[in-house]
Order: sequence, then structure tokens, then C-alpha cells
Amino acid sequence: MNLGGEPERDDFGLPPVDIEIPDDARELDRDVQAYHREQRALRRRMRGGRLRGPLTRDGAVLPLLAGCLVFALIAAVLLTVFTATSGDVAGPKFVTPRPTPAATAPAPHARTGAASAASTPAGPATVLRQAGRLPNATIKVGARNVPLPTLVSSVLALVPQRCGCSTALGQLITQAAQAQVPLYLVGTDAAVAGLRKIAASRTGPAAPAVADDHQNVLGTAYHAQLGTTYGASGLTAILVGSHGSVELAPRLRPGLRLTSELRNLGPGASPGA
Repeated sequence: MNLGGEPERDDFGLPPVDIEIPDDARELDRDVQAYHREQRALRRRMRGGRLRGPLTRDGAVLPLLAGCLVFALIAAVLLTVFTATSGDVAGPKFVTPRPTPAATAPAPHARTGAASAASTPAGPATVLRQAGRLPNATIKVGARNVPLPTLVSSVLALVPQRCGCSTALGQLITQAAQAQVPLYLVGTDAAVAGLRKIAASRTGPAAPAVADDHQNVLGTAYHAQLGTTYGASGLTAILVGSHGSVELAPRLRPGLRLTSELRNLGPGASPGA
């Protein structure tokens, strides 16, 4: 190109340009500042596009769904907590009604040997059966033949052989001693030896006496009231009142309670008198 003249065609086929090269670089400051302004404006447009991008087109769907999901979870948790709290504070309370005494009291159709529930430990109730009077016969007490009708205000314990009732028999002996009622351990010929050993282990004025009913008079007389044979009825207590009235307590088991009934028999003579 010619300096100060018209541009001429370049030897390399480039379009003609008019280039002015300044002598001092400071003359290009305005061009540099304009370039930097353009670059800053371009960067601002790019940052704005990145910030507004999620809110345009399809980018707004995902944030909206995420916000709705978080709100639903928070609402469900709060609803569960408030429901449980209100149920504990203001919920109705159901109280199981206590049974009335009329519904739990036993029917008074049979006389039992149970004492008051507040003062006596729990145990099987003993049913007493009316049995008239003692038969007009004798049993052998020691070396004497004693008429049965004379044994008033006393207890006759019918102990069959091999009855397995040592615990119940011991309790009957103790309760008879506490009630100060004479007790006779009655057995047949085969069982008398074992009853004598039991009586020998008891000392004091309330020790039981041993009677030999070798003819099984008592078992035969009260067969109907016992409902079974004498040997199969287990330990049976015959309570004889002061006027000779008889009550039967068959099939005695451990835990029997006859103390109050024995005291109602009244004082009787000692078996050794």
C-alpha cells in the first residue's frame, strides 16, 4: 500500500485496508477500554443466563416438584404428631368396672368350713354334710370299748389304710388342738399301727387318741353320705356336736380350714379321761 495515497491491491490477494499505526501506544487507550467494556457486558449476560436458566422452559419443573414434595412430607409429619398428642391428652379413658359383691359371692346352699377371707389364707373349701347321729355301736379306744353316742363335742377322723393324707391329717390334728376339741384317729385293724405312730409324735393334753373300728361301723353307717366306700373316700372328718348331731367333711385335702367349725362343737372331754 502507498503511504498517504490510495490503497493498492496486495500481492497476496487480501482486500485493501487502511491501517494507521500510531507512534504512541497511549493513543490506543480508548480502544482498549471499549474492548474491556464489551467483555464485561458479555460476562454479565452469561451470568444472568445461568441464573435465569432454571426458571425458563423446562428448568422450572424440577424445583417446583421438589418444593411440593418437601411441603407434603412436613405436613404429614406435623399431622401425625398433633393427632397422637391430642389422642393422649383428650382421649376417652375406659375403666373396667369392678364386680359387685352379689356377682362374686358363692351361693349359700352348702355350709363351708372357710373362715373370713381377710384373716384366713386361701385354701380349698370344706363342705359339711348333715349325717344325723352316731350309730349305736362301740369302737375300741386303747383297751376300752367306748360307745359311739358318748363321744359328743369331738372329732372322729376316718383314716383309711394307704390314703396318702399325712399332710391333711397333720393339719386336722393342729386345728383340733387349737379349738381344744378331742380328736380320735379311727382306722381298721390294718391301719391302727400307723395311726398309733402318728399319735405318739404328738404330745400334750390335746394329743389325738387312736380308735380301732375293726367292724367298720362308721364306714357302713355313713356309706350313703360319703357316696363311695370308706376306703375310697380318703380322709373324712366326723364332727359330733354337743347334742350328738353329726356332720361329715369327706375328702379332706391339704389346706383344709375347719378351725371355726371345730370351735362350734363346744368343749369336750379329753380322750384320755
